Amino acid sequence: MNCKYCGNVATYKCSVCGTLVCEAHAKQPTVCPSCIRKTKEKHAIRRASSEKEKDEIRRFVKQFWGKEEQLTFERKYNVAEQPAYVAKAGKKTVGFISFAENADHFIIVAIGVQAEHQGSEIGHALVKKVESKARKLQKKKLLVSTSNDNLPALGFYQALGFQIFEVKPNILAEKHGQVLAGISGLPVRDELRLQKILR
Repeated sequence: MNCKYCGNVATYKCSVCGTLVCEAHAKQPTVCPSCIRKTKEKHAIRRASSEKEKDEIRRFVKQFWGKEEQLTFERKYNVAEQPAYVAKAGKKTVGFISFAENADHFIIVAIGVQAEHQGSEIGHALVKKVESKARKLQKKKLLVSTSNDNLPALGFYQALGFQIFEVKPNILAEKHGQVLAGISGLPVRDELRLQKILR
């Protein structure tokens, strides 16, 4: 699961050829629908309940972000300690989503799908599972945030019905103490907040 170009951890898969790439080598081209590779992969979504599954989530989080805590909506969350669902392909965990419950909404704390399993609707299924749980508990909305450089995530969430409702300028640059280079070399500065109203 390493980037073809530099050997760093791959977090994305090219939608045209399937090559695994890191954030620095991910690019945002225009792609027609027939060139987007979608695969049908059997997977099961289930509630993460065992310590083994929490350890798997910890490994995912460290692989994708380097640390177990994530800052979202001005609060730090230990991802593996939050309620979560895991996606299984056979016996192998290939993705996860963790969330936090608040009085009238859920926050998606983190979501990750192994690069080689992207494009098979696993991410969509994970978000839909959390949305279904929120609806059952009569929550009014589902919230998520991402960084300004993460155009794949922005497209992913908007395709699922989320809308940008707030931008927190420079909050990520302040968190890191500098402006980092993100996807396609874009500067990582701002947190973009999205919501899906649950009616």
